[in-house]
Amino acid sequence: MASGMRAQWKGFLKFGEVSCGVALYTAASTSDRITFNTINKATGNRVNRIFIDSETEDPVPKELQTKGFEIDNGQYIIIDPEEVAATIPDSNKTLDIEAFIPCLDVDDLYFDKPYYLTPDKMSGDAFAALRDGMAKSKVAAIARAVLFRRMRTVLIHPHGKGLIAITLNYDYEVRSSKKAFEEMPKIKIQGEMLALAKHIIGTKKGEFDPATFEDRYEAALADLVKAKIEGRSLPKPKKVEVSKPNDLLAALRQSAGMMKAAAEKPKRTAANANAGTGRQPAVRGAASKTASSRSATQRKAG
Repeated sequence: MASGMRAQWKGFLKFGEVSCGVALYTAASTSDRITFNTINKATGNRVNRIFIDSETEDPVPKELQTKGFEIDNGQYIIIDPEEVAATIPDSNKTLDIEAFIPCLDVDDLYFDKPYYLTPDKMSGDAFAALRDGMAKSKVAAIARAVLFRRMRTVLIHPHGKGLIAITLNYDYEVRSSKKAFEEMPKIKIQGEMLALAKHIIGTKKGEFDPATFEDRYEAALADLVKAKIEGRSLPKPKKVEVSKPNDLLAALRQSAGMMKAAAEKPKRTAANANAGTGRQPAVRGAASKTASSRSATQRKAG
């Protein structure tokens, strides 16, 4: 059981004739992001969302709201939530492993959401046997179960002391890449231009470390909120100039020279770089700054 976390789903993980009790916990959360309310500009009051009838324009209370499927323009068949629930297969409490596959066999396009998969108190041995067996064999598992009112396909693989379960998109949900790239011209880069591009890539090689990634959007929002409270404006960002085909080679040469010069300078670690800014994490920093600034504003108003 994960301390301080609420399970999103509890059930059983089955492989062969072995079953173990498991729980799913959300691995990624957006709860720490800065959020905004919708405000009435005229009054400064928060706006509430109300569902109204499209014809009568009368408010519709929650107990009268239901689901519907449009069969014609403005014509619907009503689908009761209980009818939807009745269509769910009986296997809504079992993650049934159907196959073990090489870890890199699934295209990233099919990844949906990640979850931590942990055993209950009685199933540690069975869970560990599956985890370690998969790790030694370097495989992932494909399982199916009803999760969150829908039959889902799940990719499961070892991660530290536990397992990661990633819900997968269905094939019909993934758009064709052919349509996305059909208007791209056929261009073959070679010679000096290709050599410079490879050189720039070589100088920027590194390792994946999510701890070094800053959410610049959240940081910008925090700065904006603070600036609004303090009654000041923020400088406008510089416009990005797109490299023109005729200037591309010159831009590549300039970039290669800049990369070489940067490589010769002492490298700054992510910790040192952040220490120099004095910036707190975007959300928490914004919250504390907002609270202190609001208090100061109220004292002045008083």
